[in-house]
Amino acid sequence: MAQAIKGPSTEDLMSMWNASGLKQKILFTFLMIAVWRFGVQMPLYGINNAVFANIASGNNIIGFLDLFAGGALSKVSILALGIGPFITSSIIVQLVSVVIPALEKLQKEEGEDGRRKLSQYTRLFTVVLAVFQAFVFMLYLHHLPGSIISTVNPVLFYINSICVLTAGAVLVMWISELITENGIGNGGSLVIFCGILCGIPLYAHNTFELVKSNTRMQLALLVLLAIFFAATVLVVIMQEAVRKVVIVNPKRQIGNKVYGGMNSFIPFKLNPGGVMPIIFAIAILLFPSTVLAIAGQANLPTNIKTVVMSLNQFFSPDGWLYYLIYIGLIIALTFFYASIMPNMQPKDIADNLKKYGSSIPGVKPGRPTAEAIDKILSKTTFIGAVALGVIALVPSFASHITHIQTLQGIGATSLIIMVGVALDLINQVRSHLLARNYESFLKE
Repeated sequence: MAQAIKGPSTEDLMSMWNASGLKQKILFTFLMIAVWRFGVQMPLYGINNAVFANIASGNNIIGFLDLFAGGALSKVSILALGIGPFITSSIIVQLVSVVIPALEKLQKEEGEDGRRKLSQYTRLFTVVLAVFQAFVFMLYLHHLPGSIISTVNPVLFYINSICVLTAGAVLVMWISELITENGIGNGGSLVIFCGILCGIPLYAHNTFELVKSNTRMQLALLVLLAIFFAATVLVVIMQEAVRKVVIVNPKRQIGNKVYGGMNSFIPFKLNPGGVMPIIFAIAILLFPSTVLAIAGQANLPTNIKTVVMSLNQFFSPDGWLYYLIYIGLIIALTFFYASIMPNMQPKDIADNLKKYGSSIPGVKPGRPTAEAIDKILSKTTFIGAVALGVIALVPSFASHITHIQTLQGIGATSLIIMVGVALDLINQVRSHLLARNYESFLKE
């Protein structure tokens, strides 16, 4: 069942601004984003930015990475690695925690302390990944003629650059965590969201230059924008759609009054992972493609270089094999994300229902209830995962059909991330407002 989203009215916006605590959260979020954008403009010492910018403009993989880095990669900024190492580290730690019992125990049984330890492991692994990615990136720049200023000392340049890029990645991770804890929304998703927004003026300008003198291309652009709009509507519907499972609550008599007896429901979201499966799928795909693209610039033997270039083409965002792997990863990661969410564990839900005497109509308490919920979750998650994958592919195919590739940067993947993050922000603001109104009611 899809629930429509209404935009906030003027009264909502005024009450949002005046609500105690929310104003500070919004201002803090803007401040952290401003600090991040300031760091994006600071170039790495010893680099000829113009050389790499020309390479980046014609390379799809680097351009795609630069989109999520908010332009920091093409500028060879101190924050060039962006949020990538932190996102990749989070994926690896979450995947490993399912396999290693000790980590799984930390995640599921030790509560907040366990999650803090996992967060600490994620931060440490982020540093390791950042050092590796910085080293590979420096190797890539070293093999680009004229990209490194000749007057710098090579050894000191490598050490300095790797340390600075690693520190930049840790700074972005810290900013994202601060936003999550003290601001509005998920910090990592918000950084990616703002990075995509910063690329929109450039993509819009390139598209305008492409179609301004071609009537046929202008009609194709209208068709493409209509497809983008339809995809946006579908994303909103899918993000807000829920499957309501009816719950029968028992009547309880306390003194002369009878409580309970009214039916309620448990809402299971069609897309429980939100935009995270998309972000995780991109991180998994871009990591090998980035390494292969950089390795292709190295002075390797001819046979090895041929293999590297073939693998690079296999993982390139232009091929149909890439899209097949992409949609497969989205489906798999949606199921994975649903399986680790605390509020989507069939056994725990069934135990809680049995504990309070509630039940699903026509289903026995205990194990039968857990099995029934598991079937419901499997069906809803599958529908949501396939829908997410299809929505992620349609605008990309539309770009190929209409031959307008200049908007590819704000295509399917970026569109879903932007809409998903925006909806999450709206929902968090509304939840905060409701909590404040409820507190005011109690005080009265």
